[in-house]
Amino acid sequence: MQKRKDSMEEEEILDIQPRYSQEEQYRIFDKEFMPHIDSMYNFAFRLTNDEDDSNDLLQDTYLKAFRFINSFQEGTNAKAWLFRILKNSFINDYRKKSKEPSKVDYQEVETVYNSSEDAEYESTVDLRTESVQDMIGDEVAMALNGLPVDFRTVIILCDIEGFTYEEMAKILDIPIGTVRSRLHRARNLLKDKLRSYAKTMGYKELR
Repeated sequence: MQKRKDSMEEEEILDIQPRYSQEEQYRIFDKEFMPHIDSMYNFAFRLTNDEDDSNDLLQDTYLKAFRFINSFQEGTNAKAWLFRILKNSFINDYRKKSKEPSKVDYQEVETVYNSSEDAEYESTVDLRTESVQDMIGDEVAMALNGLPVDFRTVIILCDIEGFTYEEMAKILDIPIGTVRSRLHRARNLLKDKLRSYAKTMGYKELR
């Protein structure tokens, strides 16, 4: 069913009548898409944890971006549009070849943390806070890479790339409420991994 949905979505994109001339397409590609190549590579690498795979994923994403450029509205959020293509490419083409589980048992995680109240979201660690930014290094990178890919992705999008909940919902094709709850659980998982390291470095308890 999902494959059919993906196929239908691609057919819809291909049915879009060209609205940019070839010159405009190259201009949009250079002006709107290329400035985000570093962020795109970082995202690809954090998803795949492999340099060759991340380069392949990046190349595949930009090829698709140019192929479907007529579905992009110039002046809108190109970075979010590109990240969505990369995320879909990862899920459809690369993730199934990796050793990571294809699914995360969200029910099990929800049972462990039992945290569905909105008020509790404020208690989770945010990678943008100064105390955590000081710690960003190999240990944090290893802790982040150790998270299941679905949880790792929301932290990357929100706390590292700075996307809003609305933008993340569009990139991930999930409701905003799911973005919030998944980010909350992801931060709690990361917090557990960072706690012992933070203590050894003399940091206060992450809040």
